[in-house]
Amino acid sequence: MRLPIVHHPDYDAKTVADDHRFPMRKYALVAGLLREAGHDFILPGYASADELQLAHDEAYVTAILTQTLDAKAARKIGFEITPAIARRSSASVAGTILAARHALEQGAAVNLAGGSHHAGPEGGAGFCVFNDVGVAGKLLLDERSVQRVAVIDCDVHQGDGTALIFRYDPRVFTASLHCEQNWPRDKPPSDLDIGLPKEAGDAAYLSALEDLVDAALGTSPDIVFYNAGVDPHEEDRLGLLSLSDDGLKARDTYVARACRSAGVPVCGVLGGGYARDALAVARRHTFLVEAFGTPD
Repeated sequence: MRLPIVHHPDYDAKTVADDHRFPMRKYALVAGLLREAGHDFILPGYASADELQLAHDEAYVTAILTQTLDAKAARKIGFEITPAIARRSSASVAGTILAARHALEQGAAVNLAGGSHHAGPEGGAGFCVFNDVGVAGKLLLDERSVQRVAVIDCDVHQGDGTALIFRYDPRVFTASLHCEQNWPRDKPPSDLDIGLPKEAGDAAYLSALEDLVDAALGTSPDIVFYNAGVDPHEEDRLGLLSLSDDGLKARDTYVARACRSAGVPVCGVLGGGYARDALAVARRHTFLVEAFGTPD
């Protein structure tokens, strides 16, 4: 059975310039690479305001959807809030919701966007507008499609927004493996945080990953949301860790096999990646699809 892969052309917001610190073109590039490899995509719609408000303040959601967010809040996010950014952010959330539903049916699925883990209940930050995993997790729980959720966040930055969204929800276990000296400065606690020192490489990272995944799967979740950010890579401008391509591949393969072995459906999302070469970032994001689409 083919791996369900969700993609929307609006994931690449054209109002963000090629030389922006956030490599927006990576979304079109990763889709192009996978299309060339023979993959097909499932098209999501756009998340509704009611869905977005499951994880975010109503006034904030309205300000994004109507492009009326104040300049200070927009600077905290890092994007001018244009119609293209509003569409991109809403489609990304819808994509994670759709991928999660396919994961529950087929065991695994990937959204070729998402992982916007710095967006919290009161607003966005760090290039994250809406927290797609936060919304999707809340929605599945509220409609009783699942009873327990685990978040395995391997983006190089701690998942502060996700931690805040699920802070008081005993149905959700949040786990973050990140660089401790990296942004954000204030790190509201996840249920499990493993912060690695700068320049940690493949061996230390993969050892810590085993502990993180074991803890998350030990909570007997009905679904795992896996943030497969490629910013721990040694060439990443914002990462501060030193993983190789092989290290990233081993990470994604370990998570895929562990979830498959435990019989837990997993929804993969892309997360961050900030190397200067957007095509190189896109190629690293394909490792997630390779790992989830390859049987043991």
